Amino acid sequence: MRLTSAIACAAVTVAGLLVTTAPADAAITPVSTKGPCGYTATPDEPPARPVSLPPDPKHTPDKGIVKVLVATNQGPMLLSLDRAKAPCTVQSFLHLAKSRFYDFTTCHRLTLYTTLKVLQCGDPSGTGEGGPGYSYKDELPTGLPNWPTDPTGAGKVYARGTLAMANAGPDTNGSQFFLVFADSRLRPDYTIFGSVDRLGLATLDRVAAGGIAPTPDDPAPVDGAPARKTDILVARSLGTW
Repeated sequence: MRLTSAIACAAVTVAGLLVTTAPADAAITPVSTKGPCGYTATPDEPPARPVSLPPDPKHTPDKGIVKVLVATNQGPMLLSLDRAKAPCTVQSFLHLAKSRFYDFTTCHRLTLYTTLKVLQCGDPSGTGEGGPGYSYKDELPTGLPNWPTDPTGAGKVYARGTLAMANAGPDTNGSQFFLVFADSRLRPDYTIFGSVDRLGLATLDRVAAGGIAPTPDDPAPVDGAPARKTDILVARSLGTW
């Protein structure tokens, strides 16, 4: 099952001394940062909340753990971001947190499948369709253990406490992320960039225990909006980065 995130951004127009008019259906070349991460504006849709492309230095910081405090109305979560595992992802997440992109947003999706138990957040629109107006490459995990009952070896264990990026296919990372509150089976197609602490897991357990909000079409859903509405009030890194 894919954990999807529609990523979007506004179109960019470049003007010179001699102005010419391009055909209405001419393709627009996306703007990209020049560093190794290559954060690329996505012209098809606007960002859910105004934010710039992240800094992209010639050498992306790739050592150390950065702590990010995520305060929610259901309790606190302390995230440990691992630069060595996913330097471009950590750089983007810190940029979005510093830009207050995540503040006062709602975690829009809870899954309670037998083999997939995650809370998904990071879309200011609260719909699951919003992003930061840019995308960037995958930094996929290696060496994950096989799911015990998957004879093909394709399904891997995303362990309880894992912090990973949602996406809509290869190299479509944006702002949406998910937190794993019980060991889950996924293909290794989702960038792991950190973990959530013990208190954060208690918060996730509280949200999961509330279940998923029923709808007229599905009175007992296993995938949908948490019944215990979960809002990120503030997300901030602890210390300089």
